[in-house]
Amino acid sequence: MNMIYKIAKTELQMLFYSPVAWLVLIIFTFQSGMIFSGMIEMVEREQAMGYDPIFISSSLFGRLFYNVQDYLFLYIPLLTMGLVSRDLSGGTIKLLHSSPMTNTQIILGKFLSMMIFALLLVGIFVLYVIYCLFVVENFDIWYILTGILGIYLLICTYASIGLFMSTISSYQIIAAVGTFVLLTFLNFVNGIWQDIDFVRDVTFWLSLRGRAESFTGGLISSEDVIYFIMVPGMFLWFSIIKLSSRVSHSSKGRNAMKYVGVFLVVAVVGYLSSRPHLMGYVDTTREKSRTLTPNSQEIVKKLEGGLTITTYSNLLDDDFMKAIPRYQNYDKSNFREYVRFKPEIKMEYVYYYDSVQNTRRRGFLSDLPMEKRARQIAHLYKIKFSRYLSPDQIKQVIDLAPEDNRFVRQVTRESGEKTFLRQFDDMMRDPSEGEISAAFKRMVMELPTVGFLTGHGERDMNLYRDRDYACFARDKRFRYALLNQGFEVQEVNLNEDIPTLVNILVIADMAKSLTVEEMVRLQRYIDRGGNLFIVGDPNSREYMNPLTQLFGVEFMEGVLVKPTENFQPDLVTSRPTAGALELSYFYETMDSWKMSAVMSGAAGLKYAEDKGFKVIPVLQTDTLGVWNELETTNFIDDTVRFNPAAGEIEQLYTTAVALARPMGDREQKIVILGDADCISNVELFKSREEIESGNFYIILGSFAWLSDGEAPVDVRRPKSIDNHLFLEKMGVKVTDVLFKWFIPIALLIGAIFVAIRRRGR
Repeated sequence: MNMIYKIAKTELQMLFYSPVAWLVLIIFTFQSGMIFSGMIEMVEREQAMGYDPIFISSSLFGRLFYNVQDYLFLYIPLLTMGLVSRDLSGGTIKLLHSSPMTNTQIILGKFLSMMIFALLLVGIFVLYVIYCLFVVENFDIWYILTGILGIYLLICTYASIGLFMSTISSYQIIAAVGTFVLLTFLNFVNGIWQDIDFVRDVTFWLSLRGRAESFTGGLISSEDVIYFIMVPGMFLWFSIIKLSSRVSHSSKGRNAMKYVGVFLVVAVVGYLSSRPHLMGYVDTTREKSRTLTPNSQEIVKKLEGGLTITTYSNLLDDDFMKAIPRYQNYDKSNFREYVRFKPEIKMEYVYYYDSVQNTRRRGFLSDLPMEKRARQIAHLYKIKFSRYLSPDQIKQVIDLAPEDNRFVRQVTRESGEKTFLRQFDDMMRDPSEGEISAAFKRMVMELPTVGFLTGHGERDMNLYRDRDYACFARDKRFRYALLNQGFEVQEVNLNEDIPTLVNILVIADMAKSLTVEEMVRLQRYIDRGGNLFIVGDPNSREYMNPLTQLFGVEFMEGVLVKPTENFQPDLVTSRPTAGALELSYFYETMDSWKMSAVMSGAAGLKYAEDKGFKVIPVLQTDTLGVWNELETTNFIDDTVRFNPAAGEIEQLYTTAVALARPMGDREQKIVILGDADCISNVELFKSREEIESGNFYIILGSFAWLSDGEAPVDVRRPKSIDNHLFLEKMGVKVTDVLFKWFIPIALLIGAIFVAIRRRGR
């Protein structure tokens, strides 16, 4: 060990006597300081503009870690090119061999010098951490230190590769170029031979690309730790073999066998370390953001036995690229958190082509017959068409017509239960933890069932007309549809008693009154403690009031209006009340994001508390400028005018209420909403300038409360607490000068001092 230390000390002295080490250190410090101070400035600017930044720790260091990984390519070859090649070209390698030291000690000593230099590089980040402890509120130090560890291990891995390349040639420039080429290869090796399952896993494991991202994201996994031990170890072993061959003059064949043997050992260890059953994890983030939430973990625990997720990828669908062989490992990473708690999960892929309504690429080769179009797409994307099943062949495996032949996953338990996990037509597209856990829950627990009343002109849960409710009820491609959030949905009529499995009954904007017999059946549902979601508007007041009056609530006369310059006067906005925030965390989210419930043609609700229910106002309009318009009916051509003499009252209006009363060991819950259009198909996706709509939170908040929290699955994490930067404009300027200029200049002065002192000697 003493000999290894002496070699490392000598190597570091030679390194810092040359301008290369100083140049790398100065440029690295300047670039890092520029990124870090730039992020400090951005956060301070957000605060000054009145925004509330969150997760400042990750904001400051996330971009820094990402960019550093990109330009390490350029630094390491310069540092390692002379480690051994300098001794080979100068003849000093013979002196080393004649001294009492082994090839292993030589290699380890030189690598130790690079490990120490790597500590100097990441030491710059440690200065940033110390600084942030004083200027960032509740700085998340363990998460950031984990990211720094990942960058350090990556630098050491690069250095081991550079050291090996330095043993190959006595020319330093060749060693530098060779290092750069090999680093490039190892960053893109995960794209080679991806059609072969075993090779795909091995090359994906060997790839350097993104290897430190788990660390920089706050997750330490045994797979990554083993990688950062085995890969540097492999190249150090290669270096020892190469250096030994220069002394022993071993045959090329024998050396090749040694190299292959070392590689196979590392490949086998790497393959085994990537097996889910053998992996361990440590989540260092404060919010445990890289770990499933407790509710999801409880659901996974109930999934006893094997579980297979089969992905059906249609070549003619928008998302087909996600599942092609070269991207399979990236696709599997979407379920990594679930595999962590259930290693038995298997991922399978089935490829096919069939007709599909491709909304984003509707005109792409659409004039070609289906098979020819599929072949052309496969050719353009360099995909083997032979692996894709024809429409007839896929129908023999599974009928995906109910899923519109879209990209979809089928989750199958060993015991036979099945459910679909879908992509969604939004920016995110992939299912999040909430949707995945809801799909898993569907197979192991009884889900709350929502019944939609029919037969009286209600909003239809199956139709996609503007006024109907298919989107929020059962749209398979809408993330926040009840069907995708852990509810069962079905139509209900009052020709017979409401089924006992129905937990929540939706009565939406009836166009005619209930008959006496129907009212009796509905009353039986109410008497048994069934929950209700009732929506109406001014046009259905006469049919809805006889029902809502049972609970002490009444739709008021008139249409709520608030004249504005840009919108029709019957467009009003409502905000969640303090009671709503306690009712459901979805309303809390809606309030924190300053979203409003946007309502066009709403009725105010008045209520009494003499029916045995506790009444909680959920949504309320502004106090000023809103009244119940009783005279105007044409809001497009006519001008509304406030007329108190006609009975119009300007006041705060309640547009949604929640009611609760004890029923045995549980509560009966009812939500009444004064606008049927605000959750309709057209309104859920409608955007307006200057208005941030949060109408879908009405659905999530109401049904989460009505289902007693059974659905949607609560996947909340602790809120961010590193939300304030204790710096103003002057402090930002000092930060910029300190990290972007002062430290690099100080290093430059140190380099000049060392050079002058060496020249003097």
